[in-house]
Amino acid sequence: MKKVNLLFFVLLLGLWSCEKPAQEMMLKGKLKREVINVASKIPGRIERIHFQEGETVKKGDTLALIHAPEITAKIEQAEGAVAAAKAQYEMVFKGATKEQIEQVNAAYEAAKEQFVFAEKSYQRIKKMFEEKMVTAQKYDEVYAKYLMAQAQLDGTQAKQKEIESGVRSEKQKMALGSLKRAQGALKEAHIAYNERYLLAPADMRLTSVALKEGELALPGYNIFIGYAQQATYFRFTVPEAEVHQYKIDEVAKFHSPFDSSLQIQGRLVSILALPDYATRKSMNPNYEVDQALYELKFVPVSPGLADSIMTNITFVMPKK
Repeated sequence: MKKVNLLFFVLLLGLWSCEKPAQEMMLKGKLKREVINVASKIPGRIERIHFQEGETVKKGDTLALIHAPEITAKIEQAEGAVAAAKAQYEMVFKGATKEQIEQVNAAYEAAKEQFVFAEKSYQRIKKMFEEKMVTAQKYDEVYAKYLMAQAQLDGTQAKQKEIESGVRSEKQKMALGSLKRAQGALKEAHIAYNERYLLAPADMRLTSVALKEGELALPGYNIFIGYAQQATYFRFTVPEAEVHQYKIDEVAKFHSPFDSSLQIQGRLVSILALPDYATRKSMNPNYEVDQALYELKFVPVSPGLADSIMTNITFVMPKK
């Protein structure tokens, strides 16, 4: 019995020793896909979820609907601001109304009559003051009323000339600017209203749905996460000592170690250095040289075949 067990152990050791060199001659990699995150631009509660994890969606499909009543209120406020700014703009360019012209003319006539009376009173009191018939206090009071009447007449006369000549160009520009600002606010509110619909940015397979109906969605929070369709690639990692053997645009053939029927050709599109934390470090740098790690990114020559394979499937190819 002991001889049988010993023989079995020797056979396993032989098989392992044969398999290990074969594995060391292979470069291991994974099938990957580009990840797409779909987040909300506006805050609100999830009103409806149209797709669940594992489902495939097309570009433009509505993934979810967000309930945001505050946006409707902002639209109403913006519409009111546009109406007021538009009326102000039209009034500036049309000029004063008939009633406004009549009011200004009446005010001018009243100010003119008051000035004539004040001037006569001043001339009388001036002569009396020169003959020392009134006090200086009385003279000062009449003179002050005369100056006030003159200032009021000048003001109404200037207002009358302004109405007759029309509104200044500066005021017209101000009215136009107010109108454009109100229109911009209304446009912004309508854009935010359309953002209630979360649309798929590309063909993708959903892998995660973070929220449920009734939960609160915050701006920038990823609600849907998925893999992009027709964005498959293969990722292999090689050390610094071997990376120089690979060239951009060369074609390699790799297969699945668990399914011999999965054989795909890929074209090398990029060679990227991995971050420092992925660098191989020796415990004793006096005897071994540290090596940086590099990522080889292959895209399938036949994308249709690769799209049917599950993500993170392992693939191998012979080392150079």
